This record gives sequence, structure tokens and C-alpha cells, in this order.
Amino acid sequence: MFNLSAHCWICQLPLVMPTQGICSFCSAACLLKPRVCPCCGLPSEHTTRACGRCIQKAPYWQQLIFVSDYQPPLRQLVHRLKYQGKWQIASALSRLMLLSYLYARRTRHLPKPDLITVIPLHHQRQWRRGFNQSDRLARPLAQWLGCAYIPDIIKRTRKTKPQQSLNAIQRRRNLRNAFSCQQNLSGKHVLVVDDVLTTGSTMGEVSRLLLAQGAKSIQVVCLCRTL
Repeated sequence: MFNLSAHCWICQLPLVMPTQGICSFCSAACLLKPRVCPCCGLPSEHTTRACGRCIQKAPYWQQLIFVSDYQPPLRQLVHRLKYQGKWQIASALSRLMLLSYLYARRTRHLPKPDLITVIPLHHQRQWRRGFNQSDRLARPLAQWLGCAYIPDIIKRTRKTKPQQSLNAIQRRRNLRNAFSCQQNLSGKHVLVVDDVLTTGSTMGEVSRLLLAQGAKSIQVVCLCRTL
């Protein structure tokens, strides 16, 4: 029987399995996305090899997996999670990330990650928000994948301006010396979890530091990619 007290976060219809948070129809709709490059996640005719942009200038990470473009309905759900404190929705969103990641692992033959980590917020921003939204997404994902979760591999060394208000060049300057990484990651396959990837400047800087510490590969999984 339906549990009338549990409704899909998107269509608001009753759920057969309340713990999933998003019904199967909405999940399937969210998982549909255009043909994209498996490396940068931008539109491309080839979904199994790097696009021309990545051949000319490859990002520091090797694989990017995301659920959908930064458009409704996920855009509103991300906003509710980050800015309205609806952290209860994180598990349902993390499940969408899991489905996207498992499909990518099967089709791209990705190695299983040795550990999962997140991009940290500055302590003042996290104090105001009350939580790190990427942490809320990564914890259930790590549990489902059976991977070690180490949230503090990357340290944020200084407060930066919000990236949304900056162009690509300003974003790179804004991130200069904003993070540090001291942990030995020799031979490790690392999966980095984030909520939204726009220009990739923050993720690129974090991936660069992880590779410098010996990481064998960097996989990135996020909810949304701005196309």
C-alpha cells in the first residue's frame, strides 16, 4: 500500500518506497541527459572518448559523472538542500548519483574507488549553513559503494569569494592557494563528490592537489553539470 505521508520530492505523488524520496518515474526523467564527453561532461558526439577540448587541454580529473544539467527539477532541489536547509533530501539526491555512477562504471569500465572525499567549505560558511551539502551527499554514496569516506583529505586554507559571481579567469585567481592536501594517496583511485560543477575551476584545483599527493586516478561525481 502507498504511504500517504511520504511523497516524491519532485511530483508530490505518494511513494511506494518512502525511503527513496523520488519516485521511479521522476528518477528516470532526471537521469536522461544529452550526449556528453566522459571527461569534461560537456556536449559531445562521442560518449566513450575524450572530446577535442579535453584532447587539447585535459582537466586534472579523468572521469566526470553527473545526473543532469543544472535545470529544473534538480536545480530547485539543490537550492532547497543548500539554502533552505532541507538536508533530508540529500539521501534521495545521493541515490540518483549512485544510479548514474553505477551505469558509468559498467559502461566505461571504471576502477572501483579506494576512497571518497568532498570539497570542503570554509568553516565560516559551513557554520552559517549548518552543514556541507557535499558531505550529506557523499556519506550515503560511500556506504552504498562500500568505500572508505575521508571528508578532510582536502583542507581549505582561506576564505574565497562565491564562485557564482565570478567569470572563469576570476574563478581561477580566486582559488589560488585556497586549498591544501598533505595526505599520502600513492596508487589510490579517488572519487570526489560535489553538488554542482560549473566551470570546473574548483574541482580542477582540488584534483591537481590530489594528483600531486600520488593519487592514481580522480573520478568526479556530482548532481548537476552546467552545460
